[in-house]
Amino acid sequence: QVRLVEYGGGSVQAGGSLRVRCEASGLPVTSMPMAWFRQAPGKEREGIAGISGGHTQNYVESVKDRFTVSYDTMRNALNLQMDSLNAEDTAMYYCAAAERFGDWSNPLDATNYRWWGQGTQVTVSS
Repeated sequence: QVRLVEYGGGSVQAGGSLRVRCEASGLPVTSMPMAWFRQAPGKEREGIAGISGGHTQNYVESVKDRFTVSYDTMRNALNLQMDSLNAEDTAMYYCAAAERFGDWSNPLDATNYRWWGQGTQVTVSS
């Protein structure tokens, strides 16, 4: 059984940076695909960044060149560094992990992932 806990959410002004962290227990983070999702009020949950097979980093277009996903093996965690934040980034951020690496057409499809954290709120004020 894998347990995921997110840390690091909060409030920041537009243009600022924030780092959120997803600590995993039960399996090494490097042994399973992991991703970050977010859900804004009134919107569907969307996959935004993750690491899949071959440790390939994947990003949705709206966060490319602003967000960076990486492993923190000391904490057995997946980090999401968020720079140049804007109001559209305001959402609840969730991390997720899958059971195994697969040949997915979309590594950021939520249906690929089995385990989910409870989420951490990120609010960007303009």
